[in-house]
Amino acid sequence: MNLIDVHTMFASEDKCRELLVRLRWPEGPTCLRCKLPVVELETAKQLFYCKACDYQFTVTSGTVFNDTHLSLFKWFAAIMLLCEAKKGMSACQIQRTLGIGGYKTAWYLCHRIRSAMVEADKGWMFDGTVEVDETFVGGKKRGIGQKRAKAEKQVVIGIRQRGGDLRFFHAYDVKSGTLARYIRENISTDVDMIVTDDYPAYKGAMKSNDFQGRHKTINHSKKVYVVGDIHTNTVESAFSLLKRGIMGTWHRLSANHLAAYLEEMTFRFNRRNRSDLFLDTLRHMVTAPVLTFEKLTA
Repeated sequence: MNLIDVHTMFASEDKCRELLVRLRWPEGPTCLRCKLPVVELETAKQLFYCKACDYQFTVTSGTVFNDTHLSLFKWFAAIMLLCEAKKGMSACQIQRTLGIGGYKTAWYLCHRIRSAMVEADKGWMFDGTVEVDETFVGGKKRGIGQKRAKAEKQVVIGIRQRGGDLRFFHAYDVKSGTLARYIRENISTDVDMIVTDDYPAYKGAMKSNDFQGRHKTINHSKKVYVVGDIHTNTVESAFSLLKRGIMGTWHRLSANHLAAYLEEMTFRFNRRNRSDLFLDTLRHMVTAPVLTFEKLTA
């Protein structure tokens, strides 16, 4: 599906609502309160009515679409643009492309879509061959010294299974204990091999998780990048895509919202070969918790 398909298939509010009904209730609409079957009233707003608890609601009730001033078609178009933009899309570009009134509205719209992209279930663990690496984002700061400039950057830890999924994390530091926690929470004890660079903190992190025998390092400090199957190129390719998004698309983002951009990037990256990416994102949006503007800017 592409943007032209979205315009052709969902140009009217009624068609948009029909799709949301199918995604939210695959087995038929049920009451938001008592979960019993409901009837659809013959009204322009497509109201549903529950006789059991005398409650009326619409398909957008309790979702990020509730009480929105934007048309559902503009929501659908924004979702399609964010899904298909490999390096992301800025709120300014969304504003210009869709003719949205103000930047704040477009910014809030994008963040609500990103909020729905957060994976609810991350309980499964990586196995097989896993690469772990860290990078620093935050732009160049001149005149304050290299050590201090690096300390003021934001840390992103990346974990990627070869031939599998990716996870990014906004971390406070790259100390051994911090790395050990992310490794313990995301990598199975049955992993075949963990590959990192020669950053010293990884040694302690692996020791605390009893991964020493399966931990392989590649000596980047001596400009060695590949030795057979030992390399971190897989996770570094994802870092490259992230940095292209930051420098070429978003240009500037707040450290407070960095985690949201990381969730967007991993959500899209892990589904890059799926034909139902647009529908899957919509499915997340009708089930995700509502992100209020007050919570977003707190």
